[in-house]
Amino acid sequence: MFHSPYTATGDWHPQPLESLHGHTPPGNLLPWLLHPGSLTAALKHLSDGEFSVKILHQGWQQPHPEERRALNLRERSQAVIREVLLCGKGQPWVYARSVLPERTLGGKSRYLRTLDNRPLGELLFSQPDTRRGPIVLNRLERNPRCQLAELVDMTPRAWGRRSTFWLHDKPLLVAETFLSSFNPQSPPMT
Repeated sequence: MFHSPYTATGDWHPQPLESLHGHTPPGNLLPWLLHPGSLTAALKHLSDGEFSVKILHQGWQQPHPEERRALNLRERSQAVIREVLLCGKGQPWVYARSVLPERTLGGKSRYLRTLDNRPLGELLFSQPDTRRGPIVLNRLERNPRCQLAELVDMTPRAWGRRSTFWLHDKPLLVAETFLSSFNPQSPPMT
């Protein structure tokens, strides 16, 4: 059975950041957490083209209760849950979890059912009718039941962000957790 590598420790918060468990993100990470553009494009730029997506898990399941609330889904709703590592220069930089509700995956958006190792963010930002909701932040904790070799050296806590996107006016949720191997020396460029 697959276990997600990180889980939210509390509520997701919009800025200001003082409400985030009495902690604030490191200065070099804050511009990345608040970046309104494509994280995929920014990571590709930072990695000088040495960028890849590793699928950890993708399949139908019930979203977490707080994910259902964010997407206004019923209790027993099913969604495609996609969990990946976004890697730069051979290192896992970001763990991403996307929740794609059943109603979102019909019609023009059917192609999202079979993304393979293509980055979801790249597809979302290439669609002219995609809208993004507010970016909210949280600190996430490592799940001790997740034994992925790529994450064995990561710190037990990490900063993450989450947004609801509307593609063809249908919602999906994207959460991105910045791993301790990601230590940018400059803000995102894109």
